[in-house]
Amino acid sequence: MKRTIVNTSNGRLYEAVADHVAALIDAGTLRPGERTPSVRQLCRQLGVSTSTVMEAYRLLESRGRVRARPQSGYFVRESAAPVLSEPAPSTPGDRAQPVTVSSLAASLAARIGSADVLQLGAAVPAPELLPLQTLSRLYARLAREHRDTAHGYIPPPGYLPLRRQIAKRLIEAGCTRSPDDVLITNGATEAVQLCLRAVTTAGDTVAVESPTFYGSLETLESLGLHALEVPTNPRDGMNLDALAAAMQGGTVKAVLLSTNFANPLGTLMPEASKRRLVELAAAHQVPIIDDDIYGDLSYAPPRPAALAAFDTHGWVVSVGSLSKIVSPGLRIGWCCPGRFAEQVLRLKLAASHANAGLPQIVAGTFLAEGRYERHVRHLQRFYGEQAERFRQAIARAFPPATRMTRPRGGHVVWVEMPIGVDSLKLYDEALASGISIAPGPLFSASGLYRNCLRLNTAVSWSPRVEEAIQTLGRLSRATLDRAG
Repeated sequence: MKRTIVNTSNGRLYEAVADHVAALIDAGTLRPGERTPSVRQLCRQLGVSTSTVMEAYRLLESRGRVRARPQSGYFVRESAAPVLSEPAPSTPGDRAQPVTVSSLAASLAARIGSADVLQLGAAVPAPELLPLQTLSRLYARLAREHRDTAHGYIPPPGYLPLRRQIAKRLIEAGCTRSPDDVLITNGATEAVQLCLRAVTTAGDTVAVESPTFYGSLETLESLGLHALEVPTNPRDGMNLDALAAAMQGGTVKAVLLSTNFANPLGTLMPEASKRRLVELAAAHQVPIIDDDIYGDLSYAPPRPAALAAFDTHGWVVSVGSLSKIVSPGLRIGWCCPGRFAEQVLRLKLAASHANAGLPQIVAGTFLAEGRYERHVRHLQRFYGEQAERFRQAIARAFPPATRMTRPRGGHVVWVEMPIGVDSLKLYDEALASGISIAPGPLFSASGLYRNCLRLNTAVSWSPRVEEAIQTLGRLSRATLDRAG
């Protein structure tokens, strides 16, 4: 008997199929070690295509729910851990706040690169996950081949072959851009800062997700801007009804968010919501800065469309970067400022005049030679597996009633512990044990999320990482016992 499968809110049928199989596993119908329904069987039962079922199984594999055995099909993983619930949607206040997170953020940044500290705090990929050997060879070769350009100024908008490659990459995100639409920056942070400076002045209010990336809050703080934290669903992103209500008053001068795998929640805004968001921006003439640095890191195809793909009025500014995928040290970021291009270009010239030449040449060549696609495919599989490993380890180690996000891309997870666990105290205790974490208040202008933390999953799984999760669980349990 054929069953009708209910589609997901974002229109991706393969996710609905994956959820159907996952429900069978959660209900105990399919037990650990047992073979799951074959591709042909699911096609017949659910009335979907072979490619849809294959994508569903790849998604389940990336989530750690099933394991593929060559020529035998898919089997339920035997190491399934208790299922952690997702955090509830956030409920911040409705007043804009001045931002003061820089001191705590500086403390976290100071730990980056410390060999004696396991880096689960800052969202930085471990060196072994980056194509460093390939990049080193490219640096040596291209320094010889482009001697004059490599050591000279490359003024804005940046190295043309690199901008061509970025414009080509944006096609996959649903955007039609020319190389002239792309401005190269010193990482995404500079791109966000330049775009905010172009559309706001000190004292203005910027709407952000809650929780939001602490680097965005640092930028708002440095520019004297206020943050309006908007309620956010850990799966679908910013609450657009709340944003629309905030826009009605006319005090919101810009929106800064990530619609694809936002940091720290890993949210993925459905396409219908993306359309509504750009309509809100056009109706209120409020620019939106969409930081899409994780867009290529979906655990399962296809890559989600960038917010700018739905923009027909020019109010969306796209930001991207190679830092989370290729190398943070390249410092290659970019933005497509659209109607604000002239202001952003002028600010770029005043801020840093030019970017280093050789990293742009290396990045452009890396993209042009097809190395990027192969590397991204590896990271997509790896990060999907890592998210599930962390989920299982946290479920075993942390206090009962702990919740955790279920990201579908990127390399961070958000952990909500029971009330009574103080992540700021946990931060200090974890550091004493050689573990860096990112405490929840770092992601809120109003100091919310005291019982939450963010963990970086861009590290190779090892006994040291597993032991660190156990240590964090033990410390959080002890903190909870003291509070009780």
